[in-house]
Amino acid sequence: MSLLSLAIWVPIAFGALLLALGREQQTGMVRWLALIGALIGFVITVPLVTDFDSTTSAMQFVENLAWIERFNVRYHLGVDGLSVWFVLLTAFITVIVVIAGWEVITERVNQYMGAFLILSGLMVGVFSALDGLLFYVFFEATLIPMYIIIGIWGGPRRVYAAFKFFLYTLLGSLLMLVALVYLYTKSNGSFDIQTWHRLQIDLGPQKLLFGAFFLAFAVKVPMWPVHTWLPDAHVEAPTGGSVVLAAIMLKLGAYGFLRFSLPIAPDASRELAVFMVALSLVAVVYIGLVALVQQDMKKLVAYSSIAHMGFVTLGFFMFEPLGVTGAVVQMIAHGFVSGAMFLCIGVLYDRVHSREIASYGGVANTMPTFAAFAVLFAMANAGLPGTAGFVGEWLVILGTVKVNFWLGALAATTLIFGASYTLWMVKRVYFGPVANEDVRALKDLNAREFVMLAVLAVAVLWMGLYPKPFTDVMQQSVADLLQHVQQSKLPARPAI
Repeated sequence: MSLLSLAIWVPIAFGALLLALGREQQTGMVRWLALIGALIGFVITVPLVTDFDSTTSAMQFVENLAWIERFNVRYHLGVDGLSVWFVLLTAFITVIVVIAGWEVITERVNQYMGAFLILSGLMVGVFSALDGLLFYVFFEATLIPMYIIIGIWGGPRRVYAAFKFFLYTLLGSLLMLVALVYLYTKSNGSFDIQTWHRLQIDLGPQKLLFGAFFLAFAVKVPMWPVHTWLPDAHVEAPTGGSVVLAAIMLKLGAYGFLRFSLPIAPDASRELAVFMVALSLVAVVYIGLVALVQQDMKKLVAYSSIAHMGFVTLGFFMFEPLGVTGAVVQMIAHGFVSGAMFLCIGVLYDRVHSREIASYGGVANTMPTFAAFAVLFAMANAGLPGTAGFVGEWLVILGTVKVNFWLGALAATTLIFGASYTLWMVKRVYFGPVANEDVRALKDLNAREFVMLAVLAVAVLWMGLYPKPFTDVMQQSVADLLQHVQQSKLPARPAI
């Protein structure tokens, strides 16, 4: 096995082991096994980045073995500059989630930890699959652990939220399977994604392919108007579920646009760019306004995630190197920042058992260390320069301005809305006098919570102050993707 196979199957193996232990096993041993499995998975992924050759856009760490020989389905893995950081991010967030649930989860601990480890391996599989059917299997399989996590450890309306999450994302993916079968026949019996990139397909079929991929990936991002499952899922999910959902699972849809929609249907991508840009700007502006009126902290951060992911799809369909690079950077940054925001909400919920903003006030008086972390992550969510949240948004705005100044100006309103709803929440929750006895009784961070938030704080500041390692890795892959798309028959830029 190479590194990619180990990154996929080691967490899954540990997850299966935890499930096999049964409920009656000592929870202490279960937690340590889960942490060991998550740490091994993370250590395995580190050489993928440190040994990555950023001078080429070719796939690296490739494995290509026979799987279903009759239909020429291959166990084909590899990563390039567009995917390698997401493999590392997935493994990193899994370690954080295991630590976050260490003391909080007291029932069915083995199943909880096992579900997250299995989910981690499946998501790494999505980011590294180079066979279309293998990608589809991993892509759909991720629904099962998350469905279980929301449905068992979620809030009072967890069954409703889990069903809504499952149905939205499953139904959106069914047409993608039809598209994959069409591409299989078009390529004379190959599921190889890189072979599909070289196919010459007429504009009409390209539009149908783009539509099929759009339904699968737009729901996952999620784009407006197919976003309504996300706030419900976030509100009802346990803290770890919200962290993984925001930090990683939303990126699966955006990654699908990069790997399938743009390179396989370049002409259709250009012709439908106006449509995609319009939906992205609605997410940036309208959803930002919706976030302003939320009274539930989880819902506020959930809506802010939709707005930030609107920036990602906007950057993709500007077809500018700055825009696409910024969109990929934004995906990584959003993984750090949104995960940290949900963890902070979880810290408060574990103590007060309320997510309502009105239940708090003056938290900084009783939890000063926690408040310092929470305000840092809130500033990153608002796009403060020097934090991870700024870099990607700024690059996307620059790329958009190069295409159309007024679209760039409209996109930049997210900096205003983001600051508005984030600072409004910070003011009401953390500052001012102590609001009630629940807040007065709060205890500051314990060692486990401090380590968890400190590691994320380092990541947010590192990426904000020195983003070069991230952009260098993806630069060549972005350039080659745009060169491929610009060879299409339509003009080099969207007619906006």
